[in-house]
Amino acid sequence: MQPISPNAVSGMDAVIHLAGESIVGRWTAAQKKAIRESRVVGTTNLARALAQAAIKPRVFICASAVGFYGNRGDEIMRETSPPGTGFLPDVCVEWEAATRPAADAGIRTVMVRIGVVLSPRGGALEKMLLPFKLGLGGKLGSGNQWMSWIDVEDLISAFLHVIATESLTGPVNAVSPNPVTNAEFTGTLAGVLHRPAFFAMPAFAARIVLGEMADELLLASQRVVPDQLQASGFSFRHPELRGSLERLLHP
Repeated sequence: MQPISPNAVSGMDAVIHLAGESIVGRWTAAQKKAIRESRVVGTTNLARALAQAAIKPRVFICASAVGFYGNRGDEIMRETSPPGTGFLPDVCVEWEAATRPAADAGIRTVMVRIGVVLSPRGGALEKMLLPFKLGLGGKLGSGNQWMSWIDVEDLISAFLHVIATESLTGPVNAVSPNPVTNAEFTGTLAGVLHRPAFFAMPAFAARIVLGEMADELLLASQRVVPDQLQASGFSFRHPELRGSLERLLHP
């Protein structure tokens, strides 16, 4: 990746950095390298350019992910919780550390740890819709793993809130205050679509199809809460899963 000219980012009020290689699919060595470099090198180049800009932004917001916490069972994860172990937590730690040049230059820097974003126009929900509409959906593995999700409208509002709230700095969890288990999520989705959800995918089958990604992304349990957002006065418009899915799928 090429360095970014400080002149190209000078004079901006706020910068939101969301770029990164997709993590969906089988993780070959080449794919893992692309996932890591697109986040770590890309963020480093941007943070250095912002630090050297003649007119620096008031705030630099860099996307991160709840993958930071790894597979933690029923443990509740807060912004103060330590990182987990594995490929995704390691990437997230490096990704967030790559923002340091901007913070060292006095720019308010926030790393937004995003959960599963619910939108019918992209991401996990879009990929799930066809099999669930066909009545072929179901839980993954035991279904007991926690999913930390957020309605796309609340995510956009959270970014705006971070821009406007000077007290927010460092990691901020962008998730609904009501995480659910995979079994609850798939059952609710099937119910909203008025379809059954009988076709569970055993953990071993997910591993055969997707390899390492299955364990770290689909079968991992991340019960994350948005302490920083709520403490700073953010109000979720769609905090409950059924209400969010009804809004998104039956507008």
